[in-house]
Amino acid sequence: MINLPNLFTAANMLSGIIAILLAFAGRIDLAPFAIFTGAIFDFVDGFLARKLGVAGDMGKQLDSLADMVTFGVAPGMIMLVMMSMNLHHYLEYRMEGEVFPETVFTDFFSYINQIADGTETYAIPFFALAIPFFSIFRLAKFNVDLRQTDKFIGLPTPANTLFFMTFPLVLCYGDLSDRSMILTVCQPEVLAVLCVTMSFLLIVEIPLFALKFKQFGWKGNEIRYSFLLISAGLIIVFKTWAIALIVFLYLILSLLDNLFNKKKTDEI
Repeated sequence: MINLPNLFTAANMLSGIIAILLAFAGRIDLAPFAIFTGAIFDFVDGFLARKLGVAGDMGKQLDSLADMVTFGVAPGMIMLVMMSMNLHHYLEYRMEGEVFPETVFTDFFSYINQIADGTETYAIPFFALAIPFFSIFRLAKFNVDLRQTDKFIGLPTPANTLFFMTFPLVLCYGDLSDRSMILTVCQPEVLAVLCVTMSFLLIVEIPLFALKFKQFGWKGNEIRYSFLLISAGLIIVFKTWAIALIVFLYLILSLLDNLFNKKKTDEI
């Protein structure tokens, strides 16, 4: 039960818990990095399980449990905290050179207390709970869906989580010359729509390619190499914003790949 890959899986889960704790402390500037650490552990556990020949049902179940924490609950909590913040207030602190205003913590719990005593009825931030809501169905489906051996059916939870980590990162580290853009995109109403729409894609029956290389030649890996090359270009040009754009790129290339394969099948 306890082997090296499963220890990395447990480390993935602990990374998710740390991200949740940081979010509730108001540290949305640090919480995404705990998520990224969890994503690294998530990649390593699968890699080690295949290399060591210990992949099995136990590891698969543990992986889903860990993913539910790191790529389901944690991003939901981070977005909930972010969507309850006063964005103008936060950016004013940043413009004055204070990277992390202590009042973010107070703002979030003040908002929760106002909800509890009935003086606050603005419930838009709770749309962030769409992320864990749809993630639990996505992860359960992955465990029993035999079609998902060399491709995904629906958006993977790590990809969905990385998409949402764009917003706390641009808010905390983005170029302040893009202040109006940040304020527009990070509005709770905009994020609420994205939370529901992107999370719904977790359970939609859309085949998406997996970044698993059976061999490293160009033939058969065209879609993967194209994705990696374009992603590198997006990172160079758009920096932090590139994370969300890369997830959109993944969806678009997958749809194009599906159309190409369908056309090829029809010709045969």
